[in-house]
Amino acid sequence: MIVCSTCHHTNFVKFCKPKINIYKLLTWFVVVILAALTAIPFLIMVSVSFQSMKEIYSPELVFIPTKFQFINYVNAMRNGNWGRYLFNSTYVTVIVVIVSLFINSMTGYAFARIRFKGRHFLFILLLVGMMIPPQVTMVPLFIIMRKFPLAGGNNILGIGGRGLINTYSGIIIPFIAGSFGVFLCRQFYMTFPKDIDNSALIDGCSRFKAFTKIYLPLSKPVLASLGILKFTGTWNEYTWPLIMTNSDSMKTVQIALTMFRDEAEIIWNQLMAATIISSIIIYILFLSLQKYFVAGILAGSVKE
Repeated sequence: MIVCSTCHHTNFVKFCKPKINIYKLLTWFVVVILAALTAIPFLIMVSVSFQSMKEIYSPELVFIPTKFQFINYVNAMRNGNWGRYLFNSTYVTVIVVIVSLFINSMTGYAFARIRFKGRHFLFILLLVGMMIPPQVTMVPLFIIMRKFPLAGGNNILGIGGRGLINTYSGIIIPFIAGSFGVFLCRQFYMTFPKDIDNSALIDGCSRFKAFTKIYLPLSKPVLASLGILKFTGTWNEYTWPLIMTNSDSMKTVQIALTMFRDEAEIIWNQLMAATIISSIIIYILFLSLQKYFVAGILAGSVKE
């Protein structure tokens, strides 16, 4: 005789009917609905990118084009120097992600593993920085970039030139650090046992060597999730590059997307085609690192 693990019946398992888990069915139903609602805007964007302008402005909503206009993608890439725009966004974003990950992880390690005077006060001050909207600091930050000493023709007092305006450095510097990244890394490093520090100290490791040789290699989940968030935020940034650049050669992708509209109309099919092309990198990045994303976010939920 075999006891069924579902209904605990002592007869043969073939006579036992598994119970239907209503909770799982409802969960899957809600997930499918939410996934469909999330996918609808993307599917409409893809559909519009293949439509003609006549179909777009048609009184009836068109989901499947009568004829797929692949030429929209070609025309979109011909409308401006898109090779340069993609290079600018890629260069700025990659530099920001690499530098910010190192700075945020090292700062988070210092807050989590090193005992020093004023540590808690500085951490609270860091958290306060997360509550300040970026629009509040945009004007003073622009003045700092404009008056940056010994840059863009400025003297030691920051007078006489343009500073870091219309340069890669002017776009990159404000994004290389952030309160949220430090907070996430600090919470992650708080989960490590103190025995690791003691062992590293006995082996003669300095604080920096312990960070680079022990903690940093174990930080893949939190760094992957933070890297995705940082990459997406920097790639999609519009306001700050718009303020800091004034030439076509320095435009990023998000600024270049505005070229598809004028006072008369918006070229929707080419705009959607260019948007899809500019979003492919983000999709590839997320799909390749998604297994680390949830683990990294959950690691930041542990508190001291």
